[in-house]
Amino acid sequence: MALLLCLVCLTAALAHGCLHCHSNFSKKFSFYRHHVNFKSWWVGDIPVSGALLTDWSDDTMKELHLAIPAEITREKLDQVATAVYQMMDQLYQGKMYFPGYFPNELRNIFREQVHLIQNAIIESRIDCQHRCGIFQYETISCNNCTDSHVACFGYNCESSAQWKSAVQGLLNYVWGSPYTWDTCWMSPLQPHPCGGFMNKPRSSAFSWPGTHRATPAFLVSPALRCLEPPHLANLTLEDAAECLKQH
Repeated sequence: MALLLCLVCLTAALAHGCLHCHSNFSKKFSFYRHHVNFKSWWVGDIPVSGALLTDWSDDTMKELHLAIPAEITREKLDQVATAVYQMMDQLYQGKMYFPGYFPNELRNIFREQVHLIQNAIIESRIDCQHRCGIFQYETISCNNCTDSHVACFGYNCESSAQWKSAVQGLLNYVWGSPYTWDTCWMSPLQPHPCGGFMNKPRSSAFSWPGTHRATPAFLVSPALRCLEPPHLANLTLEDAAECLKQH
């Protein structure tokens, strides 16, 4: 009965995290937990190390501290898992360790794992935003291991034609129906489905160090200040959607 309760507790502890979504996690960490008794000369290291392994997933979520959803691509999850398993397997190759060494090494691997997961999630979001326009990529939710996807608005457009296509896609994404670009080029003080009142198109070109990007008049209309060039470098899909919904 006690063993059954212990297994239930372990299952509950592994209900959250990122690494536990990997296909080999259960097998690997089952081995690590079952062999922890043979890794230290000091009996006090055993319960400490066992607790670290049991709480690994929950503690991972607590330490991520991300301002964006904890969603990771399968490719990057495989990379993180491979790195963590290699570090853990190398640690378990030793026969017995002096007091305190084994749990300290587990903590070091845990912190490195958190760092790897943070980088993987952030790098995917940055790569997405460095595209031009709406882009979506498939991910796995670290909260429950379900398939998910991330959508972002990339600002790396280099011509008016690309900006036109990007904003067209953004409008379609936000309102869930197709809008033609021409509906956004209205005469002064005329309301239209793109939101607010648009002025006549005007030329606008701006430069950043080492770059030159042409921005269509739609993005520099007085009605859409939040989509002007100074704000585009840090523009997120959420910000753009909120901007458009307010006009």
